[in-house]
Amino acid sequence: MPLPRVTIVGRPNVGKSSLFNRLAGRRISIVEPTAGVTRDRVAVSVQHGDRRFELVDTGGLGMVDEALLKEHIEAQIQVALAASDLILFVVDGKEGRVPGDDLVARRLRTLGKQVMLIANKIESFHEEVGVAAWQRLGFGEPVPVSAKEGFGIADLFARMLDELPPKDEAETAEEGDPLRFAIVGKRNSGKSTLINQLAGEQRVIVSELPGTTRDAVDVAFEFDGRKLLAIDTAGVRKKKSLEHAIELFAHARSNDSIRRAHVCVHMFDVREPISQVDKALAAYCVQHHKPVILVGNKIDLAPELDLKKWDAYIKQQLAGLDHAPVSFLSAREGTNVLDTIELLWDLRDQTRVSMPTPKLNTVLQAARDRLMPSSGGHYPKMFYGTQLGTEPLSVLVFVNEPRLFRGQYERYLTQVLRDAFGCQEVPIRMVFRRREKIVLGGQQ
Repeated sequence: MPLPRVTIVGRPNVGKSSLFNRLAGRRISIVEPTAGVTRDRVAVSVQHGDRRFELVDTGGLGMVDEALLKEHIEAQIQVALAASDLILFVVDGKEGRVPGDDLVARRLRTLGKQVMLIANKIESFHEEVGVAAWQRLGFGEPVPVSAKEGFGIADLFARMLDELPPKDEAETAEEGDPLRFAIVGKRNSGKSTLINQLAGEQRVIVSELPGTTRDAVDVAFEFDGRKLLAIDTAGVRKKKSLEHAIELFAHARSNDSIRRAHVCVHMFDVREPISQVDKALAAYCVQHHKPVILVGNKIDLAPELDLKKWDAYIKQQLAGLDHAPVSFLSAREGTNVLDTIELLWDLRDQTRVSMPTPKLNTVLQAARDRLMPSSGGHYPKMFYGTQLGTEPLSVLVFVNEPRLFRGQYERYLTQVLRDAFGCQEVPIRMVFRRREKIVLGGQQ
């Protein structure tokens, strides 16, 4: 059985995303005083006491979107409402009742769902007294809260848990450690189409208009009995092209998604040249030592594409990712999607490789004997190494002069370790630390 689902709805700009973030306990949805910031369904698993449920944020009902996406947004909301066990109908308790609230109320009355009315932005005694007037909407006694300040949230949680369906085994089951993968790329490269293909439903909005996704949308699903969490990120473009605060938030969320992912799927439209945005994203992945799958999408629209030439081209364009595997697929048609998902698990296994100290030092000694770094007038000495950790693979090497080992020689050692330990397709973080007297192999 799936987790109980709680969906937040309301007209635009009543504080739905602020309430979502407050209940989730962290900033997930973008909060900005502009109507229509949230477009996709944004969902997160929330644990409160001994209950666990899925919390869903939605776009504003009845909004007129500047990008002409109203129909898509309304469809996303309809799907969320249909699958909900409890609906949180949020109104602006400070501003008071407006026609948009009545529009939402009329729609909710036809659903036959459990609805809880939330009067948000209640930050004074006078405003709290006025909350009773909202009972005229016909959804019972409103719950006064301030999502911004945290007022009333404990009472809201208590009311919500009372209204949820009885607890079942889905809530008590361990969530485990799903493989988190961020899908990144420039605008309109097909990221949301891939998410929908994987989820088996129209989970995020797909439009020919670039920049449709603004939040980083997490989508949990199972593949062959294994749990995955896909993070669909906003399409990135050059910083000088960012129009307003909303896109700046979206850009920052894309970077955050890369940092919290186990593996990154970097998508490209094979019909387009590699851009500066692509290179910047690749550099960010390299900087944070993330395994990357380079995905050439839309092969169904490029039947004459020479795959070998494109593979060589992309490796030549993206510095630091020459080790990354390349996959070609059609997200729209599902071609090669399942094989690409299998590759995610393979990369994560490679980032968990153990490097026993004796073998690690034997490999380092052989690499040193075969090639020494450029000395620049100094005699480079490598003493010994040890594995610091996994995800990312991290190796500490003690040397007499760290600066002599960084750069080209560091890349050489990294490739030697990849080959020796069977992790050829993932990055290795090398740390060089100054140490005297102890030599590689235990000799003084």
